Amino acid sequence: MWFQDEARIGQKNGLVRQWARRGTRPRQPADQRYQNAYLFGAICPARGTGAAIMMPKANTHAMQLHLDEISRTVAKRAHAVVLMDRAGWHTTGKLDVPGNMTIILLPSRSPELNPVENIWQFMRQTWLSNRVFETYDAILEAGCEAWNRLVSDPNTITSIGMRNWAHNGQS
Repeated sequence: MWFQDEARIGQKNGLVRQWARRGTRPRQPADQRYQNAYLFGAICPARGTGAAIMMPKANTHAMQLHLDEISRTVAKRAHAVVLMDRAGWHTTGKLDVPGNMTIILLPSRSPELNPVENIWQFMRQTWLSNRVFETYDAILEAGCEAWNRLVSDPNTITSIGMRNWAHNGQS
């Protein structure tokens, strides 16, 4: 069972709470520029693994490349069920779904059913917020570094991504 989603990462970045001495107001960087890239990510919480690519745009071509990447990460002789939202590039008939996976679309307007939304929240809070990216390459580097740090810790993927309703009976 895999869950898939995309996250926009860029110069218009979020701010999160930070610790500071009582009575002080710490400075937090904020950027007004608009360059960004998209991190297409999928996780398999039962295996504690994931597959991702960084792309300049979220479109059908990027989604096809991501499906191919997930397909390469699926365990040998296994068939992946990939749950995802109903973005236009997920529902187009132009996708060539690899033979070792089946796509199931989640109900509309139900991000709470996709644990990758929680993965994005964790990555932003832990590695991506309160930063200014000077260049587009810095955005790509930060997104890839954050994803690689995530997949280097299978327990975090399992902890954030496991859903009883989806994994009942899976080990």
